[in-house]
Amino acid sequence: MDTQASTSPELEVIFTPEAIAQRLGEMAREVADARLDNLMVAAILKGSFVFAADLIRALHGVGLAPEVDFMTLSSYRKARASSGQVSILRDMDLDVRGRNVLIVDDVLDSGRTLAFAKDLIAARGARAIKTCVLLDKRSKRAVHIEPDYCAFECPDIFVVGYGMDVAHRYRELPFVGRVVHE
Repeated sequence: MDTQASTSPELEVIFTPEAIAQRLGEMAREVADARLDNLMVAAILKGSFVFAADLIRALHGVGLAPEVDFMTLSSYRKARASSGQVSILRDMDLDVRGRNVLIVDDVLDSGRTLAFAKDLIAARGARAIKTCVLLDKRSKRAVHIEPDYCAFECPDIFVVGYGMDVAHRYRELPFVGRVVHE
C-alpha cells in the first residue's frame, strides 16, 4: 500500500511553470527598456528566491548584468496571515548609495514589506528604486504602494510553490498553486 499518496496534499495549479517563464522574459525586457544603469537587484528572502533567480537569468538573457544582494524581511513567520509588523532578519551587504535598485519580492499583498524595503533603501541613498513582484494581491493592501513590474495579479488565496511556502513546505514546486486538501 502506498501511504505516501494517501498523505500527500492535493494542490491546485494557479500559474504554470510555462506561464511563469514566459512572463519573466517579458518583464526582463521591460526592465531592460527602462535603461537603469548601475543596476542592483535586492531580493527579499525567503519567498522570492526562486523568482529572483529566474528573473536574474532572464535579465542576463536581455543583456543586463546587475549586482545582486539579499535581505530577509518577515511579517509572517510561520503563519498564513501577516502580523502587520515588518522585521529585518538579515540585512544587505552591498551599499545602495547612488545606485538604481530593483527590489524583487514574491507577493505584494498588504504592501507593508515592500513599502518597508523601499523606504529603507531610499533612506540609504539609492538613486532610483523600482519594485518587481511575482504576484499582486490588490484586495489586501494596508498601505498605498503599487509595483513597477508585476508578473501576475493573484486572487485572494494563500499560495505556495515557486519559492513560497507555508511553515517551510512547498517551496520546491515549479508552479504557483494552492493547497486544496492537506
